[in-house]
Amino acid sequence: MELTNKKLGFGLMRLPKKEDVIDVEQTKQMVDAFLEAGFTYFDTAWAYAGSEEAICEALVKRYPRESYTLATKCAAWIGCKTREDAIAQFETSLQKTQAGYFDYYLLHNLGTPRTKFFDDFDLWTWIQEKKAEGLIKHAGFSFHSTPEELEEILTKHPEMEFVQLQINYADWENSAIQSRACYEVARKHGKPVVIMEPIKGGLLADPPQIVKDVLDEAGENKSYASWAVRFAANLDGVLAVLSGMSNLAQMEDNLSYMKDFNGLNEAQMETIQKAQKALSSIPLIPCTTCNYCAKVCPMNIGISGSFASLNHYTLYNNLSASKGRENWLVGAHGKAHANECIKCGACESVCPQHIDIRDQLEKVAETLL
Repeated sequence: MELTNKKLGFGLMRLPKKEDVIDVEQTKQMVDAFLEAGFTYFDTAWAYAGSEEAICEALVKRYPRESYTLATKCAAWIGCKTREDAIAQFETSLQKTQAGYFDYYLLHNLGTPRTKFFDDFDLWTWIQEKKAEGLIKHAGFSFHSTPEELEEILTKHPEMEFVQLQINYADWENSAIQSRACYEVARKHGKPVVIMEPIKGGLLADPPQIVKDVLDEAGENKSYASWAVRFAANLDGVLAVLSGMSNLAQMEDNLSYMKDFNGLNEAQMETIQKAQKALSSIPLIPCTTCNYCAKVCPMNIGISGSFASLNHYTLYNNLSASKGRENWLVGAHGKAHANECIKCGACESVCPQHIDIRDQLEKVAETLL
């Protein structure tokens, strides 16, 4: 598995949309710009609605198979009652992407209690069988849990070739996410790392003003998102840094500073350390809008939209604007509001960020509704 300085990966979880449908034409433009700049890593998943079909149209049907690398994932914990149910996700991904094979295939979102599904269905053996058949080139897994559990999995399954981890400068020392500790476990085992959420679901593209002040002081005239992506790309052993780009402008911005990226200097690292210190002084709900919680909520509550709205209020102290944001992100998108939560706890069992979702929804209801 070759590591290069072309570390930017195109995350396909948040593709551009037009009238709530993925905008394939704009996606094609983004794919073209990405490949033209010399980058090749595309990351999708069975669970990313419409993403695999979109990348089939925007990439697979338009470029030679050897000109790019494609990753997708199996989420055995979503609606799977049998091993066959989980394996069917792989067949569906092959059908939807029409890629023929996957360069990187991941067991998706491991971490208690989800790891049990992959163990019970023995997908560890299955993924090696698919690799032997040539349908998977490299086998790995994505992970949201403790460094102790990561140590246990990598010790038990040394055959896995890479690990995908949530890493960004905001979560580097976060006691819930433990980015640094998980990264160090992966590197101790000699595993290349694919980095997800480098911009923390977009939060670091528009950080709090005290963080902006720190970054502005550096005088680089680069986007706030650039600091987050470059921090991740600066780490050793990184295979790809996934950015979930949602429009051509975001693609062009990422390419502008990653095309010739050769690492951060000492002054730039000091700036990021100052930003980390400033950010750590503000308490926020660490939601990355992965929406795994939404998939299991029996009340169809707009959890991530609710949290984004409360975080907006925490950061900007504008009650009217934050209420408007909640109305748009939740009500206008056909979701139930936080005050309709029945406190069943299903959401907390699948949350990668280990958020006390029920308590936080109560705060949303008290503050914004």
